[in-house]
Amino acid sequence: MASMEEALQRLSSTTEEFDIALLDQVIAAAYDPVNPQRAAANKVLMTLQENPDLWTKADGILERATNFQSRFFGLQILDDAIRTRWKILPAEQREGIKNYVVSKVISMSSSEETLRQEKVFVQKLNLTLVQILKQEWPHNWPSFIPDLVGSSKSSEVLCENNMQILKLLSEEVFDFSRDQMVTEKVKKMKESLNGEFSSIYQLCEFILQHSQRPSLLKVTLQTLQRFLTWIPLGFIFQTNLVNELLNKFFPEPMFRNDTLDCLTEIGNLADLEPQYDALFRKLFHGFLQRLNDMFSVDVNLAPVFENGSEEDCIFIQRIALFLSGFFKAHLKVMEGTLESQQDLIKGLFYLVRVSEVPDTEIFRICLEAWHMLAHDLYNSEKGRSGSGNGAGVLNLGINGAGSGGQSRQFMYGQVLTGARQVMIANMAKPEEVLIVEDENGDIVRETTKDTDVIAQYKTMRETLVFLTHLNCDDTEQIMLSKLTEQVDGSNWSWNNLNTLCWAIGSISGAMSEDEEKRFLVTVIKDLLGLCEMKKGKDNKAVIASNIMYVVGQYPRFLKAHWKFLKTVVNKLFEFMHEIHPGVQDMACDTFLKISTKCKRKFVTLQSDESTPFICELVENLPSIISDLEPHQVQSFYESVGCMLSDKGPQVSIDRPGILAKLMDLPNRTWRMIMENAIKNVESLVEPSTIKEIIKILKSNNRVCHSVGPLFTSQLQTFFLDMLNVYKVYSERISAAVAQQGAIATQMSLVRTMRSAKKEVLRLLNVFIQKSGPPEAEPRAVAQGFIPNVLDPILGDYQRNIAGARDPEVLMLFTTVVEKLKSHVVDDVPRIMESTFECTLQMITVNFEDYPEHRIRFYQFLRAINLHCFPALFNIPPAHQKLVIDAVVWAMKHTERNIADTGLEILHELLLNVGRTPDIAQGFYQQYLLALIQDVFAVLTDRLHKSGFKMHSTLLRHMFHLVQMNQVTVPLFDPAIAPAGQSNPVFLRNHISDLLITSFPNVTSTQVGTFVDGMFDLKMDLPTFKTHLRDFLVQLKEFSLEDNTGLFSEEQEMEARQREEIAAAQRSAVPGILKPSEIDNDL
Repeated sequence: MASMEEALQRLSSTTEEFDIALLDQVIAAAYDPVNPQRAAANKVLMTLQENPDLWTKADGILERATNFQSRFFGLQILDDAIRTRWKILPAEQREGIKNYVVSKVISMSSSEETLRQEKVFVQKLNLTLVQILKQEWPHNWPSFIPDLVGSSKSSEVLCENNMQILKLLSEEVFDFSRDQMVTEKVKKMKESLNGEFSSIYQLCEFILQHSQRPSLLKVTLQTLQRFLTWIPLGFIFQTNLVNELLNKFFPEPMFRNDTLDCLTEIGNLADLEPQYDALFRKLFHGFLQRLNDMFSVDVNLAPVFENGSEEDCIFIQRIALFLSGFFKAHLKVMEGTLESQQDLIKGLFYLVRVSEVPDTEIFRICLEAWHMLAHDLYNSEKGRSGSGNGAGVLNLGINGAGSGGQSRQFMYGQVLTGARQVMIANMAKPEEVLIVEDENGDIVRETTKDTDVIAQYKTMRETLVFLTHLNCDDTEQIMLSKLTEQVDGSNWSWNNLNTLCWAIGSISGAMSEDEEKRFLVTVIKDLLGLCEMKKGKDNKAVIASNIMYVVGQYPRFLKAHWKFLKTVVNKLFEFMHEIHPGVQDMACDTFLKISTKCKRKFVTLQSDESTPFICELVENLPSIISDLEPHQVQSFYESVGCMLSDKGPQVSIDRPGILAKLMDLPNRTWRMIMENAIKNVESLVEPSTIKEIIKILKSNNRVCHSVGPLFTSQLQTFFLDMLNVYKVYSERISAAVAQQGAIATQMSLVRTMRSAKKEVLRLLNVFIQKSGPPEAEPRAVAQGFIPNVLDPILGDYQRNIAGARDPEVLMLFTTVVEKLKSHVVDDVPRIMESTFECTLQMITVNFEDYPEHRIRFYQFLRAINLHCFPALFNIPPAHQKLVIDAVVWAMKHTERNIADTGLEILHELLLNVGRTPDIAQGFYQQYLLALIQDVFAVLTDRLHKSGFKMHSTLLRHMFHLVQMNQVTVPLFDPAIAPAGQSNPVFLRNHISDLLITSFPNVTSTQVGTFVDGMFDLKMDLPTFKTHLRDFLVQLKEFSLEDNTGLFSEEQEMEARQREEIAAAQRSAVPGILKPSEIDNDL
């Protein structure tokens, strides 16, 4: 064989005949994984595909190639030409391609043997024909459907392939057309299919009635299923179709899955006229009769699913789809008559059986129907019983509300019991549970979150809450009987205990307080007893995780029952010594959850106790946390800090004293490190010491976050030492950089020291955030804090190289400005001097480098503008210009959050300037005209559509300032301006010239109308936005593309309103919100 370069030359030649044998050889090499020339051969094929005239060789390749992959290559070339070049090909060439493809399809699908041997190739050929149809039909090929139907009657083999073509055509037009064809084209094709469906339907009907060929019947059913979503209803309900499907094909195992697909499409048709109700009832009655012939409603489908064939498993899934879809579409219709009610209940019992099948996908299909039914029943029963229920819990009991015969819930009673059992037995794992069984059957700590399972848990939780409201006693009885089976061992398994406890935890808040107490006393006692009784590490880990999950979900019960609360917390302390993976993490998480929700119980004196629990806790703290990992210890400290944050009138403990005792261990370690540093400062830079300092700072951070202003007393004990440590690490890092250059920042020791510096900054940031009266008044914090940090932190930031500057410094001073406001206004120039210019140099080289510094910098600038605005004009004029330039630079970012922040800063800056007359006119004269031009630049840039709301707001504000003569200084150069020139006239002419120059495709009339509107003071903001949008769409840049970004504000508002309505509906149902989502933390 020739070299690949020679092969490419010969195959690309326009003078030689196209060598198909050579192409076969190249393609054979490309598809041979061990051929040394494989990569070169692939390159040849890619180059050939770029040749726009290669499609003219496609027929020769398809007819004469001996390698079957070559034929696919030829078809691919033809396909590409049809999709991308069809419109520019001469009419005779288009006709030639069309006739060739049609004749090829017919010749290859005329005989049984050819169709079977060339099955894959024929399928690809069919797709090529559909590509032509998308271009030519119906306008240039109106006879296609009649031709297809006519040819189908000549041969069953040909008819089978024609059905495949119709199926593909329906999919292309109705399912996949959105991104590939213009709307008008799709509309015409749909109208043509609708108009000619009568002949297609007659063909399908003829086949279903007369054909004995199984493969033809199957493909006809599949094709029919694609059409059923959109065909006129008369073809479904005024013909014999439903009867044929139910009585002829559904009972046959070979056809039942495809038939069930058709029935599912019909059953899912919703929101039809009432005249069709009786037909849907008849359809469902017939379906149940046929289904009952296959298996009764009492049959356990789980073994059938596990031991059956693939077809059997698909059949059960299809039943789930049919029943779930039918009930969601026609529940009220089926409740209409006594006979249909019986069918409905029987169908729901079938759904219970299908829901018991051990398959996640099938269960999720069924879950949608159960959620719909439970929610619907809850709403209707709530309406019947009125919403003035003091406890907020329906609990209608077995007889429903009012007259039992009239209650929908009573009609569904037995079915709902089945649904509750299914929900409890299949409960998905909540996010809070960290202990799982792996594929080897071992109990391990969860490493990744499964978002599908979390979403499933949310739906199941809501469903079970609704079901509990409908009959609380039934839910309780099922759960307690399942718990008894765990305790007596008759049905013990990890999975059974897990799903039961997850279900118990999920209905928190759905019972009245008395019912909850009775229920939980039994549950917690049984679980604690089970923990003592079962042996083995894995068993204990599973039981422990379930105890922790359940108690964490019922803070209302724990707050009302101190003895249970104390027992539970002591049990958590016990679990903190259990070294099984995940148990300690979960114990710490649960302790934090309980500390947050029940904090007052721990800091006030309870009956039969000599001191508040927290006093006892801090005494025993070293032994409680002795087996915990550092991150778990930090979580524990946060929990105790959370308790100490309660400063209500009932709290009489010495909070600063207990805080000091709580922090005794880290404080002792800190003092020891400081004493060693006094003797030898080198000890501070030992890796083990730096890591210990990081741990201490993290613990303090967590306590500060939870305890709030009280932390002042703790910070005072080591504040200056901490700044000295920061200074030492800064100096060492600077020295390393000076010696070795920027690469030093990647060294292990330098990175560890930088981590310690970041922890100092984070701790100070949290302290400022949480500061407040009485322990940390803003003025006192400003006076005691700012002077001390100026040089160690700000000076270090300014002196360092770009790669060693920490964005946390900007974050810290953003918080300082936001929290301390006017108390630091005099310090702002010094802060800006140290951070502003050096950060700008880092972020203005391009739009990508230092992303975290970038966003932190603009947040810092926004905070100054909002809270310390006078300080912006106490800095040198050169720096003032830098501020404006920085804001404009932010607006030009394509990173949305930075661009949005820049726009918001500019808007707030303009408002502040307008409120400060002594600086306003100078500001307007220097910057206003340039700012208008910069906003126009981003407004007309397609990459900034999402900022349209703020672009409109800014332009309206600036134009109206000028039109209302609030800008009294000239925006133009008076020396060259005509006599009597005013700002409004100048700005109008300037903007008009700017737009005409920038967009030659718009006329001066269009620009004039647009600019007039910009100065119209009567325009409110919505009208102004519409005016702007209309102009943008007139620009060619915006006319041919998706402009939804210009409407993003309205879309976001609609989405927000929908979310608010949904949230309000959820919060109105007791138990729907998790305890962690309810704000009652005392």
